[in-house]
Amino acid sequence: MKKLYFLIGSQDLYGDETLRQAEQDGRCMAEFLDQSLANKVCVEALPIIRNSYEAEEACVKVNTDQDCIGVIMWMHTFSPAKMWIRALKALRKPMLHLHTQFNEKLPYDSIDMDFMNLNQSAHGDREFGFICTRLGIRREVVAGFYKNPDVLERISRFADVARAVDFSNGMRVAMFGNNMRDVAVTDGDRVESEIRFGWNVNYYGIGDLCDKIKAVTEEEIDKKMEEYLSLYEMDTEQIDAVREQAKYEVAMDAFLQQEKISAFTDTFQDLHGLKQLPGLSVQNIMAKGIGFGPEGDYKTSALSAVLFEMAKGRGGATGFTEDYTYDLTQGEELELAAHMLEVPPAFAANKPKIQVHPLGIGGKADPARLVFDGISGEGIAVSMVDMGDRFRLICADISLIPQPKPMPNLPVARMMWKLKPDFATGAAAWIYAGGAHHAVVSTALTVDDIRMFAKVTGTELVVINDKTELHALEQQLLLLDTIAERRGR
Repeated sequence: MKKLYFLIGSQDLYGDETLRQAEQDGRCMAEFLDQSLANKVCVEALPIIRNSYEAEEACVKVNTDQDCIGVIMWMHTFSPAKMWIRALKALRKPMLHLHTQFNEKLPYDSIDMDFMNLNQSAHGDREFGFICTRLGIRREVVAGFYKNPDVLERISRFADVARAVDFSNGMRVAMFGNNMRDVAVTDGDRVESEIRFGWNVNYYGIGDLCDKIKAVTEEEIDKKMEEYLSLYEMDTEQIDAVREQAKYEVAMDAFLQQEKISAFTDTFQDLHGLKQLPGLSVQNIMAKGIGFGPEGDYKTSALSAVLFEMAKGRGGATGFTEDYTYDLTQGEELELAAHMLEVPPAFAANKPKIQVHPLGIGGKADPARLVFDGISGEGIAVSMVDMGDRFRLICADISLIPQPKPMPNLPVARMMWKLKPDFATGAAAWIYAGGAHHAVVSTALTVDDIRMFAKVTGTELVVINDKTELHALEQQLLLLDTIAERRGR
């Protein structure tokens, strides 16, 4: 299991007895956090830090331990911040600064200077916070008694984000075919993606996949069909079309495993050797936590894989979808999100049906796909775009709602939601920010999770919610452009 190291800050000034007590208290806190977060991460205390050498040594250990995904910093006593400079400049893992103390309440009747010298996180954490700010260290600050449920919840969210960042570093993404011709927003700088997020994005010819498809046996197809029948309702007599998708999935599973791929793309403009555009096969693969983006959209593909990882162990659904069309009834505006084939079944409000229908794009045989109505609940829609000199995340709060009426002639998976704070503001804000028509939607994650991920990775973030006001948003975007322009000079 991955781990978070717990670093206890102090100094030599207080003597051995105080330092022993401080380390004992810190280890006790780490053990409590370890038990509280046992389902997702280990928490391990390091020896108390008294000087710059020990601070640097601890951060080197954090950096080089491949099982470590981040660090929790806590100053039990005062810890002079100059001693942390070299260590903080070297630290490369996500940091949570826990502003807490070992005791919840003050011992009013017995408090003396010995107690004050030992329990002065109010003093030490401010000193430590200053040097982090002075050095421009991106970190999450959580304040409150460490045993409180709200504090534990925030630490738990940090652990999820840190795990996702660790997963992101070195993640491999396959592009079967390239970006859709003449489309701008789905394209991006793959080299910068690896520098910034660790995504190793590479092109693979569709022939590489076709070779795997040719090697699939009837027995493997039969086994995949059994899986489909256990999960979905067979609502077609065109079984051969479904078996074709099963063959694609078996081949893709083998390819992804062989190349250690966590996310992939395809494009209907490069289907040489395929009878159908992959539909059901891709939907079922996404249900297993593999990221996907259509039309060569590697950014959405990679982002969905990262957010899958971040959402592990939480309720709710996470996955790719596309803005498609609107119901613009005044005051009741709704968005219909779908795609030609590839919305993941995690969003299904009912048991998905396997159906086969014509597809008026790609020039291939009628593909099998899952058809369903979408779930309800509060969620977020997240888009990543390449602004040329930096990446930007746009995160919007949305309210997913039941489909108001049946759509008997729309044979695709679909979801519907309301924009916030209202349609006119929410849609205009997304467009002002440059948000794409592809997004990762999640009812498991919140804006706070995306904010933390953006902070840790140094990614620009624009949030759209019930407090968004367009003029203020335009000023924010102008400021972001100005800052980026100055950095580029």
